[in-house]
Amino acid sequence: MVKKITKIMAQKRSGRFNVYLDDKYAFPMSETVMIKFRVFKGMEVDEALQAELIAADDISKAYSRALDYLSSQLRTEKEVHDKLRDEDLDEGVITTTMQQLRELNLLDDAQYAAAYVRTVKATADKGPYVIRQKLRLKGVGEQLIDDALATQFSSDDRLENATAAAQKLVKRYQRQAFKTMQQKVRQGLMTKGFDGETITAAIAALALTPDEDAQWDALVTQGEKLWRRNRKYAFSERRQRTKRNLYQKGFLMDDINKFIDEQVDGE
Repeated sequence: MVKKITKIMAQKRSGRFNVYLDDKYAFPMSETVMIKFRVFKGMEVDEALQAELIAADDISKAYSRALDYLSSQLRTEKEVHDKLRDEDLDEGVITTTMQQLRELNLLDDAQYAAAYVRTVKATADKGPYVIRQKLRLKGVGEQLIDDALATQFSSDDRLENATAAAQKLVKRYQRQAFKTMQQKVRQGLMTKGFDGETITAAIAALALTPDEDAQWDALVTQGEKLWRRNRKYAFSERRQRTKRNLYQKGFLMDDINKFIDEQVDGE
């Protein structure tokens, strides 16, 4: 059945219009679609053309929403696809829109991965494993991740970042036993995504040595808490429990025995 466009009314939203056929509201339309199909008042529209106009408008809406989403920052193909899917758009419309975005170089996962690695390298203390996991979650392929890490995050860069991260961790755990502090620094670097070889090199670069006075102060601080906590036990068990607890925390046995002797002498 052929109908005639009797009215085209602008919506409150800029660039959007409502189309009326035979004086009845029929469908919305973007200005882009209107220009492309040369839509005008008095134009005759059959069912096939109406379906084509509606489909074109769906694609126009999807494209506009994708551009809005891309306007603030780079996005991966998966992120854009998921965003459009959340808009309850037909999968065919999404596929067409994604292809348009690729043709205009508005979607490029290789470019995204390279930019992401550069940003993290410059602003965070994360290693390759964490970066890889983040990019995987964003839908970037393994080969693209490999290429981005190889070109944007050299072994020297990784060592520099790992060493800086290690310095922060040393400050955080400086009140721990030296052995424990070293273990926590290593564990912290692993959590941040650095590989074993880089971690070993970073710790070696710091040339860490125990500060005897600081180690003794840390032992006394923790030892006094344990000595008080274990006071409910018989003297021999109290002493053994305190020794065992301090040894588990990484303190040297000679220092532990010295501390225990001082506690005994003080009572």
